Amino acid sequence: MASTIYLVLLLLFFCMVAEAQDVEFLFDGFNGSEANLTLDRVSIIKPSGLLRLTNETQNAVGHAFYSQKIQMLNRSSSSSPNASSFSTTFVFQIISPSKGEGGFGLAFTLSPSDRLPGADAGHFLGLFNSANDGDSSNNIFAVEFDTVNGFNEITDSEGNYVGININSVKSEAGKPASYIGDANRLGSFEELLLDSGKPIQAWIEYDGVTKLINVTIAPMGQDKPIQPLIPFQYDLSKVVKEDMYAGFSASTGEKASSHYILGWSFSTKGAAPPLNLARLPIAVPEKNSSSFRPSVIAIIASLCGVTTLLFVILFFVTVYKRKWQQFEDLEDWELDSPHRFRYQDLHTATKGFKKSEIIGVGGFGTVYRGRLPTSAIEVAVKKINHNSIQGLREFTAEIESLGCLRHKNLVNLQGWCKTKRDLLLVYEFIPNGSLAGLLFSRENSVVLSWEQRFNIVKGIAAGLLYLHEEWGQVVIHRDVKSSNVLIDAEMNGRLGDFGLARLYNHGTTSHTTSIVGTIGYLAPELTRTGQASTGSDVYAYGILLLEVACGRKPVETSDFILIDSAIEYHRTGGIIDAADPKLNSAFVVEEMELVLGLGLLCSHRKPNARPTMRQVTRYLNWEAQLPVIDDLGSPDSPSSRPKFMEVSGSSNMITGSYPSSSLDHMSTGSIDAGR
Repeated sequence: MASTIYLVLLLLFFCMVAEAQDVEFLFDGFNGSEANLTLDRVSIIKPSGLLRLTNETQNAVGHAFYSQKIQMLNRSSSSSPNASSFSTTFVFQIISPSKGEGGFGLAFTLSPSDRLPGADAGHFLGLFNSANDGDSSNNIFAVEFDTVNGFNEITDSEGNYVGININSVKSEAGKPASYIGDANRLGSFEELLLDSGKPIQAWIEYDGVTKLINVTIAPMGQDKPIQPLIPFQYDLSKVVKEDMYAGFSASTGEKASSHYILGWSFSTKGAAPPLNLARLPIAVPEKNSSSFRPSVIAIIASLCGVTTLLFVILFFVTVYKRKWQQFEDLEDWELDSPHRFRYQDLHTATKGFKKSEIIGVGGFGTVYRGRLPTSAIEVAVKKINHNSIQGLREFTAEIESLGCLRHKNLVNLQGWCKTKRDLLLVYEFIPNGSLAGLLFSRENSVVLSWEQRFNIVKGIAAGLLYLHEEWGQVVIHRDVKSSNVLIDAEMNGRLGDFGLARLYNHGTTSHTTSIVGTIGYLAPELTRTGQASTGSDVYAYGILLLEVACGRKPVETSDFILIDSAIEYHRTGGIIDAADPKLNSAFVVEEMELVLGLGLLCSHRKPNARPTMRQVTRYLNWEAQLPVIDDLGSPDSPSSRPKFMEVSGSSNMITGSYPSSSLDHMSTGSIDAGR
């Protein structure tokens, strides 16, 4: 009897341990919420506090997930797990273009991953693709708010549709978007246009006991209707995994709209916290300036006559023309770029670009530390020499390539400013400077630990994987090096300086044929073809691995080339002896051997022998075994290298080259910019 009671108590204890951990959060706008959200593809948080999932770019996908996993299976109630109850409410806004129809829609999502790299745009809403649509292994629950008809002729042929989806874009249950406007008239639904441009509030609730899903919508500001739009009986334990991510996905197609989330709350321990609607930011459609010019002219003509009208025109030509010349018309590359700052705000932030605020100097200009007057957020402002054609090209390249990229291991471009005299790029401020400064600066007495170094190279690998494979286009950085790796407050590596970057579509080949980069990091094939590729980025990353492990620069003198030295250590069987002596052997031997071996493999002279960045991340995460490294050849002698690769002393400047710049002490040599 006593043993039976003991077993029962033990069982109850384990049930209590297995009980789901409650999660609850509230976002009344998203200012300062970057650390709590994982943003992917084109999603950004705007300075106003709006979470923008997509803009009006065609065939775009945006994801935003709460960064903390949510335990969705509760094993305490029975032998088989039950899906945990949850409640969420959010306010969204879909703004269609001023001309033509918009699309496609957005979806609240529970997903086992906060990244869906293979998901397609259009009707797939950034959740699925034609290959995995309907596959039970997706483990995805979604509530879609679709504005385009045509994918499923039975359930959503009319568009303006709300549906509950399980592992597929085909809805298990759905209805035209509508709500109960009068509590006294149950069952009398009024149509609610999802793409009207007006804020709409949605409530989604799941009862883990009754297995009932309720979906309700209404215009923002109206009380929650007492009757849901969609009540649907379904056991979510058939779909969700132990841990899930909650968030949103949206997409555009040939038709495109801007999809915004204004506020969001979520809870697994009761009703979701109410949103403070008065605090939510509102997305304002951009007005067509040409629409009001005729009315203004008509009013001026009727009130003031021909003489006054001529005076106004003269005033416009002499005064306002000067203002428009200062800020210039938007060019094609500016149409979908991040926030454009006012010059006066940046001038104030940097104390008038005072010399005491300088944190870096490069060939194209100077980097200043600043504090924005409106938000008190610290930023780094790169002021580019406008009189240089290459400077203008770097400016446009950084906005085109870095403007829409969002990854925790990339430097975040906050915005830009272009006047008649100045080109300015605004980045988040990274407090610990560059990796090169921490590794090699004589003024720095702190030695990076092996744990910190290993974490940094893993982070940069994740950032390069995002650039090469996980963003909408392939991004070749073309200047991966330690001075372009910045270290944030948590000692994570962040890859920056996209002034030399190039973009091209997945499945195609880069047509870039100019040799750019920094001596010591240039892949051998660049000297023959000049054609940059993801493989040339991998080569530079390999040199970076050796640099971090050995504590030596890629080129120190004409007699010391880091890759040659590492190959010699490998050839003699003592690769571990290449480790940085400043570490005093305080490292994990297996990790050091992995980094040194992977550095040699990535910097292999044969491009097809190098791994992809996806393979690199698998090696660093111990998900795959590093292959046997052979056929590296013998180290090159200085006489066997091409003459333009020769350097003398500690200089890495090359005839005909220009210095590239980063956000921290950025004086490095590069070959012809090749814009």
